[in-house]
Formats: sequence, structure tokens, C-alpha cells
Amino acid sequence: MAASAIAAERIEPIPETSDAERVVADVVVIGAPPAVAKRVRDSVPLWFHTFALAPGVYTPGIARDHGYRLAVLGADRFARRSVLDVGAFDGFYSFLAEVRGARRVVAVDNEQYVDWVNARFGVTLTGGVGFRAIAGLLGSRVEYRRMDALDVRELGERFDVALCFGILHRVTDPTALLRALADVLAPGGEIVLETYGSRLATDAPPFEAHEPGDVYARDDFVHWGFSPDGLRRLGRIVGLDDVEVVDQLEIDGHPRILAVLRATQAASDVAAAGLKG
Repeated sequence: MAASAIAAERIEPIPETSDAERVVADVVVIGAPPAVAKRVRDSVPLWFHTFALAPGVYTPGIARDHGYRLAVLGADRFARRSVLDVGAFDGFYSFLAEVRGARRVVAVDNEQYVDWVNARFGVTLTGGVGFRAIAGLLGSRVEYRRMDALDVRELGERFDVALCFGILHRVTDPTALLRALADVLAPGGEIVLETYGSRLATDAPPFEAHEPGDVYARDDFVHWGFSPDGLRRLGRIVGLDDVEVVDQLEIDGHPRILAVLRATQAASDVAAAGLKG
């Protein structure tokens, strides 16, 4: 078989946008003129998030059924609070936080998804292109930083809410990521986290370790599956001993888990005492 044919076999077709994602997109109605909306939509070779650019004009996002996250992303979570969104990609949740009243939003992404997009779909993508396109339409004040999530301490500020969607299972050291996020939380702050779940029995080990390509073809970076007990153990390690498991469900044939991690007052007092010492 010719090399070009072999390469073609390895490339996935770009999936169609689901109706469920359009419902999610309608939460942030941009309302651009239709001609402008179509031009912006067509200017980005691959969209991860689905955005409602104008009536009937949506970006063709490939993400699947993110609607279950909205239950924990109401205005009561964001209003007058500072928000950090790690692994922002096109920035849907960054812009959602801004629209729902956050006083400051910082979106962080190391843009490694450029390689992921090329490996899976054969599309050459410029990092941050979708984010910048939407920010321009919205006149957004969200600050975008090309940065690894493990380096967020370098921002030099603290946040009331850290959003961590679809990232924890992709890092080789999930404890280090949670510790980095915990370190930039303001007193009373919280991490809203969604990650790959587990189908293991409740009396089984708290984590699943996946081989490269086990979960998604041509995706070598889904390392872990987390049970509720696994998240609670990780939380305790980094001082976030209040772990609320909001939902466990299956999305597009894959288990997911949604949780909110906080420090109890006792843990916060211990951490504060440690800093003073």
C-alpha cells in the first residue's frame, strides 16, 4: 500500500456538530451580522467548541455533549468572582464565565492541541485562532495566556474559581496539576473539574491507567480514569478535602465525572498557618 494511502487511513473524518452542542452554544448568544459570522466560522480550519455566532450560524465544533457541565456553571458561580480556565482551547467556558458576571477571567492553554488535531484529523491549526476570533466578536476582556497549566503560579494572582475541563486525565502527574491549581485559589476558592471517569467496581483501585491509544484511536494522552474515591484521595493530597461529586455519566460511549473541589475551613486554617510559619 502506498504511504499516502496508509496516512489517509490514519486520519479521522471531522465529526459533525451534535444538536446537543448547539443547545449549549445558545447559552452564549453572540449575535454577529450573518455575513461576519460566516466569515469568522470559515476562517478557522477546525473548531473544538460550538458557538452561536448569529441566528442559524454555528461554528462546527467537534466536542460532544458538554451540556451536563452547565448545571454547575450558573451566574451564582461566576458573578463578581475571578476565574481561571485551564485548557481553554476555543474558550467557550471562559466567555461563559465573563457573560455570567465574572469580574476577571484568565484563559490558559499550552496549545498542545495543535499536534492532537493534526494527528487525529490531519488539520493544521494555529494555536489560539478560535479563541481570538470569538474574543473579537464579543469584544471580550478575557485575558489569554499561552502557558502550561502546571505553571499557573507564574500568573502571580489568586482566583475564586478554577475551571479544569478535560485536562486532568491528560497529564502524567495529576497530583501536580491539582496542587498547582490549589496553590492559586483565593480563600474559599474552588476547582470545578470534569475528567475521564472509571467503570471499575467501587471496591476496585481508585484509578485506571490507560495505555496510549486505549481510549481514543490516535490519541496517546488519555492516561487515567478516575473514580469518585480517586478524586477524593487526590484532593486530600493537595489540601482540597471537600470533594463534591456532582455527576457521573457516559458521553459518546465514554465515562465522565464532574466534581467540585474545595478546602474545608480546617484545611484552609492549616494551610494559612503553614504559610505564616
